[in-house]
Amino acid sequence: MPRLLVVIPDRLSDIIAKGELQPDYYNPGRVFDDVHILMCNDDRPDPEALKYLVGGAALTLHNYPDDLNLVGRRPEWMTEWRLRRWARGGVDIARRIRPDLMRCHGADWNTYLASRIRAELGIPYVVSLHINADVNPVRRYLKPQLSAAEARHNRFYEHLEATGLRNADLVMPVYRPILPYLKRLGVARVEVCYNVLNGLHLKKKADYRLHQPARIVYVGRLLEEKNPENIMRALVRLPDAELTIVGDGPIRPRLEQQAIDLGISDRVIFRPAVANDELCELLAEQDIFAVHTEYWEISKSVLEALLTGLPLVINKRIGEPVPELEGDFAVKVDNTEEEYFAALHHLLHDDAARGELGQRALAHARANWAPEVTEAKYAAIYRSFLGRRP
Repeated sequence: MPRLLVVIPDRLSDIIAKGELQPDYYNPGRVFDDVHILMCNDDRPDPEALKYLVGGAALTLHNYPDDLNLVGRRPEWMTEWRLRRWARGGVDIARRIRPDLMRCHGADWNTYLASRIRAELGIPYVVSLHINADVNPVRRYLKPQLSAAEARHNRFYEHLEATGLRNADLVMPVYRPILPYLKRLGVARVEVCYNVLNGLHLKKKADYRLHQPARIVYVGRLLEEKNPENIMRALVRLPDAELTIVGDGPIRPRLEQQAIDLGISDRVIFRPAVANDELCELLAEQDIFAVHTEYWEISKSVLEALLTGLPLVINKRIGEPVPELEGDFAVKVDNTEEEYFAALHHLLHDDAARGELGQRALAHARANWAPEVTEAKYAAIYRSFLGRRP
């Protein structure tokens, strides 16, 4: 009975509450009959609420919390010794589970722990990587002048990330902009593997006739780097359209107040949390997907919109462009009110252009990111490791 150990930093209770993940997320292709999820935190989610994520496999949850007291401690030459001592209990958990393969999501304490399990027990592991930490850091400070404590903090996480990634049997970045980060770290075993999306609930847009009022949708975390403010400002001059903002984050209260200040609060709908199944079905009922992001990525929400055949208006990010977004299947604008207004006004008033853009988006997305293709790729990678078992 093939057994998978998933090692993650995430608090699954938060994921359950948001409904962000699609069926089989932790067992794509249903390759494994037995899935164990080890969380590097103290979260205690309801196992019954997670069963849909493992595709009918038996599911067991474990906890092995990180130790933030180790971050930036002196003397720094003892960092690796401290981390190995921390990892011992996690290695013991894996010894009892006896998995055939480990999969990590993200590069954090979880990947370091997997590297120690591999070193001591010989169990291979693969890593799904979702950000370029040099551009969009999660744990590290990214600014010109660092204090001594901040510099130690960064060196700790640089060591943690590099160790976990360099020792992996395969690192699977979910888009190409992550590759420079892996190259800088000297990670040798790399293969781009795009996110597996919700093929059960993604619907092809069948009708490009405008709704009344026209429906514009934004999906994403409400952060400064993904601020939809200029889309909202453009909406002021589009009186026959409404904007649905799906997502939550620290700037949501400010955006809600801005909608009031702009006089469009009756045409801006905030939906902080929408289950992924519902979101995928909702997209086909929209007219345009408009988004702003300075992240160097092609996000899961953008892929879902493209696979629906929804016309996409997205900003040209500051800095190097996203290679996956090159082409004529999306309208790319500067992040200004005027450019968003011009693009949205054109698409709302030119039925042919809107429909043709959506069809190009669908064709390009199906050729590159079809859920059945991406899922089959992950399943093939899993089976390749199972085939190496003695």
